Amino acid sequence: MLSLRDWRVRQGSSPVSDYALQDLGEGRFAVAGEMSFNTADQLLRSSDSLFRQHQSLQVDMSAVSKADSAGLALLLEWKARAAQRNAEIRFEAIPDSLQAIAITTEVSDLL
Repeated sequence: MLSLRDWRVRQGSSPVSDYALQDLGEGRFAVAGEMSFNTADQLLRSSDSLFRQHQSLQVDMSAVSKADSAGLALLLEWKARAAQRNAEIRFEAIPDSLQAIAITTEVSDLL
């Protein structure tokens, strides 16, 4: 598996944090690093053209090191955009912090 440093070279980083969205092929993607207020907007922009190419998406978050409510908002936005295109998106290895926020805010059934 690639280290976050390797992923960052392929996708990008913000001045305050590291993140990556890697295209694994056939509608499979992996997120690494932060899914936070510092990175959610960049991740959304990076995913736009990549996700539009697929009707079935799978996003692995096992390499996410930090996630907050902005990360949860990102997941919900990805779901909404997929639904608008009649596409399916599934999330794997959702970080515990995102699951806890989703339960607390009563949106876990949307994931």
